[in-house]
Amino acid sequence: MSPKESIELVKKDKNRHAVLVFDEDKLVTFFVLHEKEGVTPYSSNEQAILIRAFSTDFYEQGKGYAKAALQLLPNFVLEHFPTINELVLGVNLPNTAAQPLYKKCGFVDEGKIAKGFRVEIKVMSYYIRKINS
Repeated sequence: MSPKESIELVKKDKNRHAVLVFDEDKLVTFFVLHEKEGVTPYSSNEQAILIRAFSTDFYEQGKGYAKAALQLLPNFVLEHFPTINELVLGVNLPNTAAQPLYKKCGFVDEGKIAKGFRVEIKVMSYYIRKINS
């Protein structure tokens, strides 16, 4: 889903929050944080938030923007979503370029696979703080 399509959904759903990453005046990375029912297919943790539609402008890939955004995200979430304790994302299994990036940024693969639109999705989590059991 494109950033433009994602923003249209954000306008209609109060549980979706668009995050735009700029380098000076240029949009370089985009994603949506989706609360509540958005995370349900990927996690049973009610205090988790889903990162969806994560994309970096094709001409800006390989410059570290995605990595920087992911590294800044836990503190951003703690500040703006204080009840959240887990970040969840789904990455298409064939997307072998993104998976090591997510691991380097602290996301863990616990072996969970979900169905995507066209391919299976590997579910990965980043634990901001200990989950209360």
